[in-house]
Amino acid sequence: MQFIDLEAQQRQQLPDGRIIREAVDARIASVLNHGCYILGPEVKELETTLSAYVGVEHCIAVASGTDALLIALMALGVQAGDEVITTPFSFISTSETIALLGATPVYVDIDPATYNLDPNKLEPAISERTKAIIPVSLYGQPSDFPAINVIAERYGLPVIEDGAQSFGSQQHGRRSCGLSTIGTTSFFPSKPFGGYGDGGACFTDDPELADRMRRVSRHGQVRRYIHTDIGVNGRIDTLQAAILLGKWPNFAQEVEQRGRIGATYSRKLQAVGITTTPQLAIGNTSVYSQYTVQVDHRADVQAALKERGIPTAVHYPTLLSQQPALRSVHSRSCQGWHMPVAQEASETVMSLPMHPWLSDEDQDLVVNALVTAIHQTSVSSAA
Repeated sequence: MQFIDLEAQQRQQLPDGRIIREAVDARIASVLNHGCYILGPEVKELETTLSAYVGVEHCIAVASGTDALLIALMALGVQAGDEVITTPFSFISTSETIALLGATPVYVDIDPATYNLDPNKLEPAISERTKAIIPVSLYGQPSDFPAINVIAERYGLPVIEDGAQSFGSQQHGRRSCGLSTIGTTSFFPSKPFGGYGDGGACFTDDPELADRMRRVSRHGQVRRYIHTDIGVNGRIDTLQAAILLGKWPNFAQEVEQRGRIGATYSRKLQAVGITTTPQLAIGNTSVYSQYTVQVDHRADVQAALKERGIPTAVHYPTLLSQQPALRSVHSRSCQGWHMPVAQEASETVMSLPMHPWLSDEDQDLVVNALVTAIHQTSVSSAA
């Protein structure tokens, strides 16, 4: 059994009758024929397609999800001495990009139901040095942007959604990446809308921010050899844009299938007494980039599942506030700020196989194996 089955994705049929592999091959061949490998026409086509889908005016396609966060922060003018509020429960990119600019990540705890930043903990973390807020839309559903945006507006702060795992989900009818000042996402192969390499995008309705992000992603260049900003080489490759366009016609179906499979998982697990399943906030949909449960004796449960051929993963076993690489940039964020919910999650979360082509039979296999593994480890620990 595959944790994420990208090979099966290539065999899926598109509305025009082709399979995804054929559409991707045709798109790649087109790029090879026209030879415009940097900022070719496919990049603009991808940006137009994605901005319309998200429901914002501007999309800037970039080289990775990490670059998307970095470019967003740079466009907002984040620099040394600033603070950026975020969650401790995420991949390192969320804090790494803050630290790269000499700013300090300030962490607030997470909501135990959604694992996303808890808005009730947000306001006490704001200081005169706060420059921005980065909520992470973890495991496939958006953070609580209605509550977060109200607080941010009160203090005049921009909000950047890290939507690397939530692209395609909705909140009260609006799509992830269009819920805040800037939305960012990743096209890493395992993401809900993934390419066959690195890629990402920034989204905004603000034309000035869009211009700034586009410049920053292209070495701060306004025209050839004229650079008005310090920037990075953050452009998406034309080939990667072409691959994403080849896969795009099937994305809506994949989003629907992810939602159905996630709901089926929850129903099956709750029927056998496993209640620590993902909870959707009111108004949210999820693309279930990961299907995550909480278990005691996690390492033993994982080992038991591995023996039965069931792969699992942990997102994330170490809080960002505890990462060795970030110790030198942490200040008040790790001194006196308590994050017990995030700490417990880091010790107990476990993600099960999840992709749009997971069969009912495979889900039954996973559920039955998980029940057996939990029972075995419980008995063993009690002995």
